[in-house]
Amino acid sequence: MIQVEKLYHSYSPGKENETLALSDVSLQIEKGEFVVVLGHNGCGKSTLAKHLNSLLLPGEGNVMIDGLNTREEDNLWEIRKKVGMVFQNPDNQLVATTVEEDIAFGMENLGIDPDIMRERIAEVLLKVKMSEFRNKAPHLLSGGQKQRVAIAGIIAMRPDYLVLDEPTAMLDPEGRREVIETISQLNKEEELTIILITHFMEEAVLADRLIVMENAKIITQGTPREVFSKVEDLKKLRLDIPQVTEIAYALHKADPSFPADILTIEEMVNQICR
Repeated sequence: MIQVEKLYHSYSPGKENETLALSDVSLQIEKGEFVVVLGHNGCGKSTLAKHLNSLLLPGEGNVMIDGLNTREEDNLWEIRKKVGMVFQNPDNQLVATTVEEDIAFGMENLGIDPDIMRERIAEVLLKVKMSEFRNKAPHLLSGGQKQRVAIAGIIAMRPDYLVLDEPTAMLDPEGRREVIETISQLNKEEELTIILITHFMEEAVLADRLIVMENAKIITQGTPREVFSKVEDLKKLRLDIPQVTEIAYALHKADPSFPADILTIEEMVNQICR
């Protein structure tokens, strides 16, 4: 599991422009979970993500990945093999001239046998539904396709945890759908632990657990139904709510017998049909 204990992190510590990015953050993520982190820009989400594979180290507190402390330099290589990261802009993670070569890049750095690499490339391309693009140049792909290739390159290295920092922020609705379907499938079918940072509430409702951050702290967490049922609290934080949940909340105020915690269009249709 991932354990974060009383984590503090500042940018430019000791200087006049010091900024506290994380303050007394503690959380635990179990293997196989799908966790979504929500919050405004600047609340500490990306800083937290970078601590999970030692891109950043704690100012105070500890981050433990399967018992390995990120503070200990001897653990860094093993931690970075366990925790893969996908960033917002897929172009920053694509380095080769073909999709196949790009996926092979990370495995080459791990010294994986070429025969095993070929097997894994075929396997991960199938998982992200990109097999037909194996020999295509990455720059010719759509945004959603590029992001799926970036994900394939990470999962080919067999991480235990996949951290995605707003991977759909630069994509159109179709690209977002492709990427989220891929992430969800990897979690449900491969039991890959997912930590997703996003601004899109329709993505958040798919998670097992939501973590909401504000001003460098975790202010609430729970299942999507538990968190999104706090409509007024979320509005005070200027956070979006799934549109269908907001409609359900309005209907609930007009008729208390109508449930206020509806998350999906399918749930809303079923409720109205009753």
